[in-house]
Amino acid sequence: MSANPLSGMPIVLGDEVALALKHNQPVVALESTIISHGLPMGRNLEVAHEIEGAVRAAGSVPATVAVIEGAIRVGLSTGDLARIADGSKVTKASIRDLPMVLAKKALGATTVASTSLIAARAGIRVFATGGLGGVHRGANESFDESADLPALAQCPIAVVCAGVKSILDIGATLERLETLSVGLVGYRTGHFPGFYIRATEHKLAWRADSAAEIAAMLKARDALALPQALIVANPIPAASAMDTARHDRILAEALMALAGKNVSGKDVTPFLLAFFHEHTKGESLAANIALVLDNAALAGQIAAALAVR
Repeated sequence: MSANPLSGMPIVLGDEVALALKHNQPVVALESTIISHGLPMGRNLEVAHEIEGAVRAAGSVPATVAVIEGAIRVGLSTGDLARIADGSKVTKASIRDLPMVLAKKALGATTVASTSLIAARAGIRVFATGGLGGVHRGANESFDESADLPALAQCPIAVVCAGVKSILDIGATLERLETLSVGLVGYRTGHFPGFYIRATEHKLAWRADSAAEIAAMLKARDALALPQALIVANPIPAASAMDTARHDRILAEALMALAGKNVSGKDVTPFLLAFFHEHTKGESLAANIALVLDNAALAGQIAAALAVR
């Protein structure tokens, strides 16, 4: 492993990632929370390798991020991935948690917010994830808003995602992104995707139809020295998308169950996603995996296009 001398942070780059960055080769950052907390045990490690494989197939180097033994590691070994997949001892580490996880030498899985920060500091320009966090329903009373949003306002990377999780307040999330001047472009779509479903009612101002077009946007952003991320909204593959009417019915039932259980704060999203998994008999889990793999492939393509001089 090789330390990154420029980051000013306790970042350790995997040898393959360090070599790729040194020679300006394409690299894609990957979060680790989906491995530790987002997928069921057993299947999660398999999917972690599949995600990295999708990035490689697109011509880029995968750089999964996690906190291990007092260091932020960017590019994990097979053994490191296995440790993160054993979620029983892994802390979900957003930006505010990093100092404590590092100091205690705990195992930490990085979120969208912390992975974005670390990727930007390490010099990685493209990041693939599943769906963004956002403004929760009823946030006008709870003030519940994901740390992803302010993080993206200060991390100049491209984030490839399937929109935000449909359990959130999508309209309010888009308003916050606009206020924070976070760029947003749809990949081959004019509507913002809704994670399990391909399109919501919310229209997008900008669209790109190729990885090269997105790379050109990123280069233009860099030339302006803008500090914000560019969100690339990539709809879930059509074959894996949930039927919209069925999705909306299950979402309504999930929200009713949520109100009855008095669940709040960071427990809301896991509760609602688990409800979907149970009541779709695994269809939502299959959709989640499909969209993450598709995002990883697109991110790999964008990183490769960005590396072309």
